[in-house]
Amino acid sequence: MIYLQLFYEFLKTGLFTIGGALAAIPFLQEISDKTGWFTQAQLADMIAISESTPGPIGINMATYVGFTTAGVTGGIIASIGLILPSLIIVMIIAGLLRKFRENQYVDSAFKGLRPASTGLIAAAGLSVLRLSLLHTGLWEQSGLLTDLFDIKAIVLAAVLFFLTNKFKAHPVVFIAGSAAVGVILKF
Repeated sequence: MIYLQLFYEFLKTGLFTIGGALAAIPFLQEISDKTGWFTQAQLADMIAISESTPGPIGINMATYVGFTTAGVTGGIIASIGLILPSLIIVMIIAGLLRKFRENQYVDSAFKGLRPASTGLIAAAGLSVLRLSLLHTGLWEQSGLLTDLFDIKAIVLAAVLFFLTNKFKAHPVVFIAGSAAVGVILKF
């Protein structure tokens, strides 16, 4: 039963996520709320690990959730569920592309998908910011504004923002540096 549920949840995510893996974050938050397979804090860790490991972010996240929920088989099933809609859609589009390449309705449909994709990615970015820089749970318990902000994370984000704009180093340098700082400061 868990395998079927994993497949179904990630099939839905793969079907309705337009704009890349970061657009899947709202869907993953919904899965977390509905199933309890992982917490919001684990989702933040999942995003960080998926961003810094090789391979597509969405597949990494699906595999992580599937593996932690139902072992190796769960990881495989969740990953297949995530990629199956895209695989089917790409195969259909490839077969029909020549016929509909100049169709104004198809062109309009793709133009209409752009704002939806942008909105999903913006929502994902705001969610990552909220998870990374704010302690909403602590703030709700205490009511103190000082408990809302994660000062260490905000300072690190500001330093990284400054350094990435000042120095044009490869992103791997900043990812490795951030990982080292996270380990040292126990983020």
